[in-house]
Amino acid sequence: MLYAFAISMVLVMIGELADKSQLLALVLATRYRVWQVLLGILLATFVVHFFSAAVGQAIGGWLPSWLLPWVSGVLFIGFGLWTLRGDTLDEEGSAETAAGRFGPLAAVAGAFFLAELGDKTQIMTMTIAADPGAAVASYVADIAPGFADVLARLGAGPEASKSMVFWGVTLGSTVGMVIADALAILVGHTLGKHLPERKLALFSGSIFIIFGLLTIVGQYLWRR
Repeated sequence: MLYAFAISMVLVMIGELADKSQLLALVLATRYRVWQVLLGILLATFVVHFFSAAVGQAIGGWLPSWLLPWVSGVLFIGFGLWTLRGDTLDEEGSAETAAGRFGPLAAVAGAFFLAELGDKTQIMTMTIAADPGAAVASYVADIAPGFADVLARLGAGPEASKSMVFWGVTLGSTVGMVIADALAILVGHTLGKHLPERKLALFSGSIFIIFGLLTIVGQYLWRR
């Protein structure tokens, strides 16, 4: 569970760098209290990612084991290209306006719920739940044998139960989203609500492409 939690949290945090969700958090933080924004993000993200992880696990259980790293790897490369392309805030701004009549918490939760539907991080959560970096973990354990026991204790091995992976991915992706948006609000207030969007997009996009490539080739490197 800890492995699924950690990898989900880290990847979602990276995926949120300069994403529209961070921009939305900055906009909402100018209208509501920060704790209201973060709590709304927490509630909306948990609901969306709870069902996303369930769907991802169902798909992962259906796909052949040899094909799963390929599908996951290609999707992560796609996430990297998606991130490099950039994102917009237009739809989420209108969602926040429509939800505003129900109060601060409902406004934030409603805006982020709509923002996450079909968003990169929702699809990413499904992908991680289907295959939480198993190929990469196996490769790391192979090149660093002493690390194999650590990974096993963290739940990176095939013996990890589906329920542990499910909750690890659900909670990890939710926490990662909240941390990323909290950092965006903090940095935005410090820098006058300006984020180095292009640099962050280049960084996170590159990380996803590398992770996707490792997911694909890791299974073969591990079998050497």
